[in-house]
Amino acid sequence: MPGLYFEQFSVGQRFIHEVRRTVTETDNILFSSLTFNPAALHIDYEAASKTEFGKPLMNSLFTLGLVIGLSVQDTTFGTTVANLGMTDTTFPKPVFAGDTIRVETRVMELRPSKSRPGQGIVTFEHLGINQRDEIVCRTLRAALMLAAPSADG
Repeated sequence: MPGLYFEQFSVGQRFIHEVRRTVTETDNILFSSLTFNPAALHIDYEAASKTEFGKPLMNSLFTLGLVIGLSVQDTTFGTTVANLGMTDTTFPKPVFAGDTIRVETRVMELRPSKSRPGQGIVTFEHLGINQRDEIVCRTLRAALMLAAPSADG
């Protein structure tokens, strides 16, 4: 299913994304290694066992990327020009290996691009939610989106 064009979005529009993903220890170790993040809280089980969590936390940037990624198929697949930024990103609850994450998205704002004809900016609110219905990630993402092709070419 292709993504939506700028004109196909409306403020307040909601998406409950069907695809979910259970995160794994391998995801955490691999992502932390690939991004050169040596934080013991993510990769050292012995050190993490002595924290208030008692086990490694999933890398929060992995969680953010997953939350945005799970939204793509229904919203922006093939119609995004560029991500312009994420703001107000929070992680209200921890994520651990074995958690299953699902995503809900709401369109917060729309505006045609002033500098790029045929494109517009959509601000999305993405919520990552675990299997206990707890919000584990919230972010606002501004995306530069293609406008629908005109009928004359």
